[in-house]
Amino acid sequence: MESRSRGPYNPAVFSGSGVMQDQMEIVFLGSGTSHGVPMIGCDCRVCRSDDPRDKRFRASVAIRLPPGPPTDGRVILIDISPEFRLAAVACRLERVDAVLFTHGHADHIMGLDDLRRYNNIIERTIPCYADAGTLEILKRCFGYAARGYDHPDRPSISLEPIDRPRDICGVPVLPVPMIHGRTPVLGFRIGRFAYCTDCSVIPESSMALLADLDLLVLDALRYTPHPAHFNLAQALEVVGRLRPGRTLLTHVAHEMGHAEASAKLPASVELAYDGLRATARF
Repeated sequence: MESRSRGPYNPAVFSGSGVMQDQMEIVFLGSGTSHGVPMIGCDCRVCRSDDPRDKRFRASVAIRLPPGPPTDGRVILIDISPEFRLAAVACRLERVDAVLFTHGHADHIMGLDDLRRYNNIIERTIPCYADAGTLEILKRCFGYAARGYDHPDRPSISLEPIDRPRDICGVPVLPVPMIHGRTPVLGFRIGRFAYCTDCSVIPESSMALLADLDLLVLDALRYTPHPAHFNLAQALEVVGRLRPGRTLLTHVAHEMGHAEASAKLPASVELAYDGLRATARF
Protein backbone atom coordinates (compact mmCIF):
# COMPACT_ATOMS: atom_id res chain seq x y z
CA MET A 1 0.00 0.00 0.00
CA GLU A 2 2.84 2.45 0.71
CA SER A 3 6.60 2.71 0.83
CA ARG A 4 8.21 3.51 4.17
CA SER A 5 11.56 4.55 2.67
CA ARG A 6 12.72 7.49 4.76
CA GLY A 7 13.87 10.97 3.98
CA PRO A 8 13.68 13.24 0.92
CA TYR A 9 16.07 11.08 -1.11
CA ASN A 10 13.62 8.23 -1.54
CA PRO A 11 14.91 5.91 -4.30
CA ALA A 12 11.50 4.35 -4.89
CA VAL A 13 10.31 4.78 -8.47
CA PHE A 14 7.12 6.82 -8.68
CA SER A 15 5.52 4.29 -10.95
CA GLY A 16 2.12 3.66 -9.45
CA SER A 17 2.99 -0.04 -9.16
CA GLY A 18 0.52 -1.84 -6.95
CA VAL A 19 -2.10 0.92 -7.26
CA MET A 20 -5.54 -0.47 -8.04
CA GLN A 21 -7.71 0.90 -10.84
CA ASP A 22 -9.96 2.72 -8.33
CA GLN A 23 -7.03 4.21 -6.38
CA MET A 24 -4.65 7.12 -6.69
CA GLU A 25 -1.15 7.22 -5.24
CA ILE A 26 0.01 10.27 -3.29
CA VAL A 27 3.73 10.96 -2.88
CA PHE A 28 5.02 13.63 -0.50
CA LEU A 29 7.60 15.69 -2.37
CA GLY A 30 7.90 17.85 0.75
CA SER A 31 6.31 18.01 4.19
CA GLY A 32 7.94 21.06 5.74
CA THR A 33 7.17 24.65 6.60
CA SER A 34 8.21 27.71 4.58
CA HIS A 35 11.69 27.70 6.16
CA GLY A 36 12.23 23.99 5.51
CA VAL A 37 13.89 21.72 8.06
CA PRO A 38 16.71 22.05 8.99
CA MET A 39 16.21 25.81 9.12
CA ILE A 40 19.06 28.13 8.14
CA GLY A 41 21.21 29.08 11.13
CA CYS A 42 19.36 26.88 13.62
CA ASP A 43 21.03 24.47 16.02
CA CYS A 44 17.93 23.00 17.67
CA ARG A 45 17.61 19.26 18.29
CA VAL A 46 15.26 18.73 15.31
CA CYS A 47 17.44 20.68 12.90
CA ARG A 48 20.41 18.58 14.11
CA SER A 49 18.43 15.32 14.06
CA ASP A 50 19.85 12.22 12.38
CA ASP A 51 16.33 10.94 11.65
CA PRO A 52 15.85 11.40 7.88
CA ARG A 53 12.14 12.01 8.50
CA ASP A 54 13.17 15.29 10.14
CA LYS A 55 14.68 16.55 6.84
CA ARG A 56 11.75 18.40 5.27
CA PHE A 57 11.49 20.10 1.90
CA ARG A 58 8.74 22.69 1.52
CA ALA A 59 5.23 21.19 1.28
CA SER A 60 4.04 19.63 -1.98
CA VAL A 61 2.56 16.35 -3.22
CA ALA A 62 2.32 14.46 -6.50
CA ILE A 63 -0.80 12.43 -7.28
CA ARG A 64 -0.41 9.49 -9.64
CA LEU A 65 -3.70 8.48 -11.24
CA PRO A 66 -4.41 4.87 -12.24
CA PRO A 67 -3.22 3.42 -15.55
CA GLY A 68 -5.85 2.92 -18.22
CA PRO A 69 -8.64 5.23 -19.39
CA PRO A 70 -9.74 7.83 -18.55
CA THR A 71 -6.79 8.78 -16.32
CA ASP A 72 -3.98 6.92 -18.12
CA GLY A 73 -1.43 7.19 -15.32
CA ARG A 74 -1.32 10.98 -15.43
CA VAL A 75 0.28 12.96 -12.61
CA ILE A 76 -1.18 16.02 -10.88
CA LEU A 77 1.00 18.18 -8.62
CA ILE A 78 -0.32 20.22 -5.76
CA ASP A 79 2.05 23.17 -5.40
CA ILE A 80 5.64 23.40 -6.63
CA SER A 81 8.15 24.12 -3.88
CA PRO A 82 11.63 25.67 -4.30
CA GLU A 83 13.12 22.15 -3.90
CA PHE A 84 10.93 20.65 -6.61
CA ARG A 85 13.78 19.53 -8.88
CA LEU A 86 15.52 17.72 -6.02
CA ALA A 87 12.30 16.06 -4.89
CA ALA A 88 11.32 15.06 -8.44
CA VAL A 89 14.71 13.44 -9.04
CA ALA A 90 14.64 11.71 -5.65
CA CYS A 91 11.17 10.25 -6.24
CA ARG A 92 11.82 9.56 -9.94
CA LEU A 93 8.79 11.58 -10.95
CA GLU A 94 8.72 10.85 -14.66
CA ARG A 95 5.83 13.09 -15.76
CA VAL A 96 3.62 16.01 -14.74
CA ASP A 97 0.32 16.65 -16.52
CA ALA A 98 -1.32 19.38 -14.42
CA VAL A 99 -0.67 21.54 -11.36
CA LEU A 100 -3.05 22.72 -8.64
CA PHE A 101 -1.94 25.72 -6.58
CA THR A 102 -3.25 26.24 -3.06
CA HIS A 103 -2.04 29.87 -2.95
CA GLY A 104 0.71 32.16 -4.18
CA HIS A 105 3.24 32.20 -1.34
CA ALA A 106 6.84 31.65 -2.41
CA ASP A 107 7.24 28.25 -0.76
CA HIS A 108 4.35 26.92 -2.87
CA ILE A 109 5.17 28.31 -6.34
CA MET A 110 8.88 28.96 -6.76
CA GLY A 111 9.81 25.63 -8.34
CA LEU A 112 7.61 26.31 -11.36
CA ASP A 113 10.45 26.97 -13.80
CA ASP A 114 11.46 23.30 -13.55
CA LEU A 115 8.20 22.31 -15.26
CA ARG A 116 10.07 22.94 -18.53
CA ARG A 117 11.60 19.47 -18.31
CA TYR A 118 8.10 17.96 -18.15
CA ASN A 119 6.96 20.08 -21.10
CA ASN A 120 9.72 18.40 -23.09
CA ILE A 121 8.75 14.94 -21.82
CA ILE A 122 5.01 15.16 -22.54
CA GLU A 123 5.48 17.61 -25.46
CA ARG A 124 2.70 20.00 -24.51
CA THR A 125 1.77 22.92 -22.31
CA ILE A 126 0.93 22.08 -18.70
CA PRO A 127 -2.27 23.59 -17.28
CA CYS A 128 -1.96 25.28 -13.88
CA TYR A 129 -5.13 25.80 -11.82
CA ALA A 130 -5.55 28.38 -9.06
CA ASP A 131 -7.88 31.02 -7.64
CA ALA A 132 -7.90 34.54 -9.11
CA GLY A 133 -5.42 36.02 -6.64
CA THR A 134 -2.90 33.25 -7.15
CA LEU A 135 -3.25 33.45 -10.93
CA GLU A 136 -2.26 37.12 -10.76
CA ILE A 137 0.85 36.25 -8.72
CA LEU A 138 1.79 33.52 -11.20
CA LYS A 139 1.39 35.96 -14.09
CA ARG A 140 3.72 38.44 -12.40
CA CYS A 141 6.35 35.86 -11.46
CA PHE A 142 6.15 33.51 -14.45
CA GLY A 143 4.55 35.50 -17.24
CA TYR A 144 7.33 34.33 -19.58
CA ALA A 145 6.05 30.76 -19.15
CA ALA A 146 2.51 31.51 -20.33
CA ARG A 147 3.38 32.08 -24.00
CA GLY A 148 2.82 28.63 -25.44
CA TYR A 149 5.07 25.63 -25.98
CA ASP A 150 7.67 27.08 -28.32
CA HIS A 151 11.05 26.94 -26.57
CA PRO A 152 12.77 23.90 -24.98
CA ASP A 153 14.47 25.97 -22.27
CA ARG A 154 11.39 27.83 -21.10
CA PRO A 155 8.44 26.32 -19.23
CA SER A 156 5.08 26.41 -20.98
CA ILE A 157 1.97 26.73 -18.82
CA SER A 158 -1.62 27.79 -19.20
CA LEU A 159 -3.22 29.62 -16.28
CA GLU A 160 -6.69 28.29 -15.51
CA PRO A 161 -9.22 29.41 -12.87
CA ILE A 162 -10.59 26.84 -10.48
CA ASP A 163 -13.50 28.52 -8.71
CA ARG A 164 -15.75 25.49 -9.16
CA PRO A 165 -15.33 21.71 -9.58
CA ARG A 166 -13.42 20.86 -12.75
CA ASP A 167 -12.48 17.71 -14.61
CA ILE A 168 -8.67 17.55 -14.63
CA CYS A 169 -6.74 14.64 -16.13
CA GLY A 170 -9.92 12.58 -16.20
CA VAL A 171 -10.96 13.09 -12.56
CA PRO A 172 -13.25 15.64 -10.88
CA VAL A 173 -11.28 18.08 -8.69
CA LEU A 174 -13.18 20.02 -6.04
CA PRO A 175 -11.68 23.28 -4.69
CA VAL A 176 -12.14 23.69 -0.93
CA PRO A 177 -12.02 27.36 0.24
CA MET A 178 -10.05 27.96 3.45
CA ILE A 179 -8.37 30.84 5.31
CA HIS A 180 -4.61 31.14 5.90
CA GLY A 181 -4.27 33.96 8.45
CA ARG A 182 -6.04 36.69 6.46
CA THR A 183 -5.46 35.13 3.05
CA PRO A 184 -8.08 33.07 1.19
CA VAL A 185 -6.50 29.81 0.00
CA LEU A 186 -7.67 26.56 -1.51
CA GLY A 187 -7.57 22.98 -0.41
CA PHE A 188 -8.46 20.30 -2.94
CA ARG A 189 -10.54 17.14 -2.87
CA ILE A 190 -10.13 14.36 -5.44
CA GLY A 191 -12.35 11.36 -4.75
CA ARG A 192 -11.79 10.30 -1.15
CA PHE A 193 -8.53 12.22 -0.79
CA ALA A 194 -8.22 15.85 0.37
CA TYR A 195 -5.19 18.12 0.71
CA CYS A 196 -5.56 21.03 3.13
CA THR A 197 -2.27 22.74 3.85
CA ASP A 198 -1.60 26.32 5.05
CA CYS A 199 -4.85 26.97 6.85
CA SER A 200 -5.94 28.51 10.14
CA VAL A 201 -9.70 28.29 9.49
CA ILE A 202 -11.80 25.82 7.53
CA PRO A 203 -15.28 27.37 7.15
CA GLU A 204 -18.29 25.24 7.96
CA SER A 205 -19.30 25.18 4.30
CA SER A 206 -15.90 23.71 3.45
CA MET A 207 -15.96 21.22 6.32
CA ALA A 208 -19.04 19.78 4.64
CA LEU A 209 -16.95 19.16 1.50
CA LEU A 210 -14.49 17.03 3.48
CA ALA A 211 -16.78 14.25 4.70
CA ASP A 212 -16.14 10.55 4.06
CA LEU A 213 -12.41 10.68 3.26
CA ASP A 214 -9.98 7.79 3.03
CA LEU A 215 -7.06 10.18 3.41
CA LEU A 216 -6.83 13.75 4.71
CA VAL A 217 -3.57 15.68 4.45
CA LEU A 218 -3.80 18.54 6.92
CA ASP A 219 -1.72 21.51 8.05
CA ALA A 220 -0.18 21.08 11.55
CA LEU A 221 2.70 23.52 11.89
CA ARG A 222 3.84 23.05 15.48
CA TYR A 223 2.71 22.56 19.09
CA THR A 224 2.29 26.27 19.90
CA PRO A 225 -0.34 28.56 18.32
CA HIS A 226 0.35 30.44 15.08
CA PRO A 227 -1.78 33.19 13.49
CA ALA A 228 -1.88 31.60 10.03
CA HIS A 229 -1.64 27.83 10.58
CA PHE A 230 -3.28 25.12 12.62
CA ASN A 231 -1.12 23.95 15.46
CA LEU A 232 -1.21 20.27 16.40
CA ALA A 233 -4.11 20.57 18.84
CA GLN A 234 -6.23 22.50 16.34
CA ALA A 235 -5.47 20.01 13.58
CA LEU A 236 -6.54 17.15 15.83
CA GLU A 237 -9.81 18.97 16.54
CA VAL A 238 -10.52 19.05 12.81
CA VAL A 239 -9.62 15.36 12.52
CA GLY A 240 -12.00 14.61 15.39
CA ARG A 241 -14.85 16.27 13.53
CA LEU A 242 -14.16 14.83 10.08
CA ARG A 243 -13.04 11.35 11.14
CA PRO A 244 -11.19 10.41 7.93
CA GLY A 245 -9.84 6.90 7.58
CA ARG A 246 -6.29 8.23 7.82
CA THR A 247 -4.72 11.65 8.41
CA LEU A 248 -1.20 12.73 7.44
CA LEU A 249 -0.02 16.02 8.94
CA THR A 250 2.10 18.30 6.79
CA HIS A 251 3.77 21.75 6.64
CA VAL A 252 5.62 20.76 9.83
CA ALA A 253 8.15 23.14 11.42
CA HIS A 254 11.26 22.32 13.44
CA GLU A 255 9.38 22.51 16.73
CA MET A 256 8.10 18.96 16.15
CA GLY A 257 10.50 16.05 15.77
CA HIS A 258 9.02 13.16 13.84
CA ALA A 259 9.54 10.35 16.35
CA GLU A 260 8.58 12.39 19.41
CA ALA A 261 5.43 13.88 17.89
CA SER A 262 4.35 10.60 16.32
CA ALA A 263 4.36 8.90 19.72
CA LYS A 264 1.66 11.31 20.90
CA LEU A 265 -0.74 10.94 17.97
CA PRO A 266 -3.95 8.88 17.72
CA ALA A 267 -3.71 5.62 15.80
CA SER A 268 -5.18 7.01 12.57
CA VAL A 269 -3.04 10.18 12.54
CA GLU A 270 0.62 10.38 11.45
CA LEU A 271 3.20 13.00 10.63
CA ALA A 272 3.97 12.96 6.93
CA TYR A 273 7.59 12.85 5.80
CA ASP A 274 9.33 13.47 2.51
CA GLY A 275 9.07 10.46 0.20
CA LEU A 276 6.07 8.94 2.00
CA ARG A 277 3.63 7.21 -0.35
CA ALA A 278 -0.04 6.58 0.40
CA THR A 279 -3.20 5.65 -1.51
CA ALA A 280 -6.82 6.74 -1.56
CA ARG A 281 -9.90 5.71 -3.53
CA PHE A 282 -11.81 7.78 -6.06
